[in-house]
Amino acid sequence: MATPFNSLDDYIALPRTEGLALSPDGTRAVLTIATLKKDGTGYERALWAVPADGSAGASRLTRSAKGESSPAFTASGDVLFASARPDGDEDGEASQIWILPVGGGEARPVTAVAGGVDGIAAVAAASDRVIVSAGLLPGADGALEEHAKLFGDRKEHKVAAILHETYPVRFWDHDLGPAEQHLLALDLGDLTEPVGATRADEKDEKAKKDKKPEYPASLPRPRDLTPRPGHPTGFPAAVVAPDGSRVVAMQVVRQGNDERMRLVSIDTATGELTPVADEPGYDVELPAVSHDGSTIAYSRTAEQNPVTPTQMELWVAAIDGSGARRVAAEWDRWPSSIQFTHDDSALVVTADQDGRGPIFRIPLDGSPVEQVTDDDFTYSSVNVDRVTGDLVALRANWMVPLHAVRVRRDGEVVVLASPVPLPEVPASMVEVETTAADGARVRGWLLLPESEAPAPLLLWIHGGPLNSWNEWSWRWNPQLAVARGYAVLLPDPALSTGYGLDFIARGWNAWGAAPYTDLMSITDAVVARPDIDETRTAAMGGSFGGYMANWVAGHTDRFRAIVTHASLWALDQFGPTTDFTPYWRAIMTDEGIAANSPHRFVSDIRTPMLVVHGDRDYRVPIGEGLRLWAELNEHFAAPDGSTPHRFLYFPDENHWVLKPQHAVVWYDTVFAFLAQHVHGEEWARPNRLG
Repeated sequence: MATPFNSLDDYIALPRTEGLALSPDGTRAVLTIATLKKDGTGYERALWAVPADGSAGASRLTRSAKGESSPAFTASGDVLFASARPDGDEDGEASQIWILPVGGGEARPVTAVAGGVDGIAAVAAASDRVIVSAGLLPGADGALEEHAKLFGDRKEHKVAAILHETYPVRFWDHDLGPAEQHLLALDLGDLTEPVGATRADEKDEKAKKDKKPEYPASLPRPRDLTPRPGHPTGFPAAVVAPDGSRVVAMQVVRQGNDERMRLVSIDTATGELTPVADEPGYDVELPAVSHDGSTIAYSRTAEQNPVTPTQMELWVAAIDGSGARRVAAEWDRWPSSIQFTHDDSALVVTADQDGRGPIFRIPLDGSPVEQVTDDDFTYSSVNVDRVTGDLVALRANWMVPLHAVRVRRDGEVVVLASPVPLPEVPASMVEVETTAADGARVRGWLLLPESEAPAPLLLWIHGGPLNSWNEWSWRWNPQLAVARGYAVLLPDPALSTGYGLDFIARGWNAWGAAPYTDLMSITDAVVARPDIDETRTAAMGGSFGGYMANWVAGHTDRFRAIVTHASLWALDQFGPTTDFTPYWRAIMTDEGIAANSPHRFVSDIRTPMLVVHGDRDYRVPIGEGLRLWAELNEHFAAPDGSTPHRFLYFPDENHWVLKPQHAVVWYDTVFAFLAQHVHGEEWARPNRLG
């Protein structure tokens, strides 16, 4: 069967749903849709409106060269979004917040912060107050005009240097600083619509020529609620009371070179900041506020330690932090999102569970936790319909990418209209499991091709390691391998989420123990199937999955090929060079680091390896890939310098390899390497590698 997954060019051209927002009256949803640019080198994003009741019809709301994303609704039904589209005197390089009136008309900007804004942090449900996050230079002391002056000076002189006075300095794929993230409040009622040029506009033009920028008078002036964040990512998440009077935000608190999260309440009129959930030794995250504005909910997690993983607890309290109490104390899942039901009687929570990601309802009166959805999907971007109590969300699994649905209060799921057709896939999906030596149940998904002959098997190991193979990924897509005749095993070994704390604890401080034996046990079970060719197997993984691929390479020769992407190789080296060392040092002992480092077993490797790494990977720095490659060559290079191993290097990619054409090169190289060693074909260097 021919599908878009047979051609990498067709695959990267598939349009994708990336985000969702629900209107205040619950009647329409706005989707963020990404489509491939004409030159194939990136993706353009636009907003589309669809009926939220499942009826037909989808209409495009926005169209610009820069694209639009991160939609949110105002209390009156206008659509807010982020875009770097130019407007008049702006150069279009920085993203600002725009508003599209519900009654029709062109979108217009509502912010003009030098360097742009990071996004919409929160929107009040019953007022015109909006909270945005933006990076401001510390020398400006929160003053927008001074920030613009400093920002313009750095830009004019092409200064990229950053002076760090605290730790950390990097996060995942970007440098931190010199700007610090602030929360800014603005009132949309202050947005004016001048006719033609005004004296204020003329004044702005003169100020720019004199390099004394002034904030545009026609826009609502942002009020800095956090003038001294003291940290590059100061306030990572925020929610706002319905009347806009108060913001409850996560705040990063420094602890030497470490940090923790607390919740603070900020008066949006005065900027007064008050801690509401602040406990040394605990991280407090995922804030939510009730629809009546009286109650907050959040997660509370004890600091990690190398002895045992800690539980992510659910708590509620009054909005001022008083009367805090834990709910669902016996529930051992880790929430990934928290909201209140439309009547504030319960929490709506998403969490990994058994290879899926259901929606749960957690009553606040102590009644048992209820599972709202009971299918093979993972749910995200959950929105509560304040009128009916239904939920509108995105969902996906390994057979279907993200798409919008309505979840009725009785659990019925209705698929919403979409401008993006769901692609036809080449695989069938079955659930597989085995019993580990210690009696634990180990399960996963097996994707199978349409074939009468037994299929070669790819063991595909997830990253994290606190993660689960439960949702479609455009970056790691096994459907591409299935289209080329492979069966793909997506297992959840020890350390995976969705199986309880004890399952995670089986691999804690011992990554090379139960996680490895779980992977081998479920592989044994799968290769025993008649539709699998046990003589043709390979293993691959990225990040922690790359770590496991390296560990597998040093401990068994059962696989014909191993692909290791963005992988941890020498754990003593990785710890001090990753983007946040304290967490790493908290979850493993020195003995655990030494015992579980794959580099110690390099001389035992017998399987050809494809090493892949991006130079801008800050989570798993390039030194891991370089050292792995050097040590493979030290041990296995022939006298003429040749080696069965390969190293695919991306100078301008990070942890994931995101550019469409680089993704094509990645898959081309992986499949060529597998064809050589799994199928015995001649090595064929991908054309675009020269």
